[in-house]
Amino acid sequence: MKTVLKIPGFVDLQVNGFVGVDFSSEALTEESFVHAARTLLERGTAAFLPTLITNHQALLRRNLTIIVRALKADAVLARHIPGLHLEGPFISREPGAVGAHDPAAVHVPSCEVFDRLREWAGGRLRLLTLAADVPGADRLTRHAVACGVTVSCGHHLAGPEDVRRLADAGASALTHLGNGMPNQVHRHNNPLLAGLAEERLKVLFIPDGHHLPDHVLNVFARAAGADRLIATTDAASAAGLPPGTYNVLGNRAVLEPDGRLHNPEKQCLVGSSATLLACMNVLHALGLFPLDALLRIGFYNPLRLIGIEPADIPSCKHGVIFAPDTGFALH
Repeated sequence: MKTVLKIPGFVDLQVNGFVGVDFSSEALTEESFVHAARTLLERGTAAFLPTLITNHQALLRRNLTIIVRALKADAVLARHIPGLHLEGPFISREPGAVGAHDPAAVHVPSCEVFDRLREWAGGRLRLLTLAADVPGADRLTRHAVACGVTVSCGHHLAGPEDVRRLADAGASALTHLGNGMPNQVHRHNNPLLAGLAEERLKVLFIPDGHHLPDHVLNVFARAAGADRLIATTDAASAAGLPPGTYNVLGNRAVLEPDGRLHNPEKQCLVGSSATLLACMNVLHALGLFPLDALLRIGFYNPLRLIGIEPADIPSCKHGVIFAPDTGFALH
């Protein structure tokens, strides 16, 4: 086996939790956050954005404060965590679009609320996911971008005009395209096609082998191309744990040996259990991209989206190597 190259690791812009720790839980502590973060950095991820989903402001304030305090206390860890991602609360309440988020905690787009959230994040907010089709989304987008925060559209029922308006306002990405949307949509006017058609927006997607079928990944590769694509995990708290049954966002979630994390009663996924290392090997196995394109999708593109230089990212604990016959592996 000939090793072709070694990289610091991959960059994941959407991590909701790891090894049993939920970053949006009222049980989060500074110690549990540090444990989850350090464990993830041992699994091929060199940098990531801890992601808090839609919640009431008191909980968001509590958990943002906990995470910021942990990062201030550990300068080494902070180098691997260049900021935070808020996935909400400015999303759609509509069924299908709201996903696993609490509709009661959804907030209309508000610059004032955003400023409070940014203050609680200690100025470390890097990425904001909001719905493109709710009133005031364009105003909030302009304000967030002016504050240096990258805006991504998602958890919405947006059509082409909505998506175009948000891109005009400064939005630059789409959050987990193909997920966070209803199973049945208009055949033409839907968030999936609208997002793919807006070439100004990067496409965050979950190539874990479960969230998007192979043929959809093929379509993404052809319609968006490697320069627009950014792989993420959208990892849930059960990620990094062995197969078993867990509580994930109030769901009885079964983690299968193949990594599928689902609720058998509701017959739906309840997040991803994958690391970005595993996701990148799914893409490698499909043969859709050459190595240089895979590196853009998993390392360079996410950093470019949030304005971070690759040289500023230290290697994960082991580093990642690539060999043509085996794909990506820990060094």
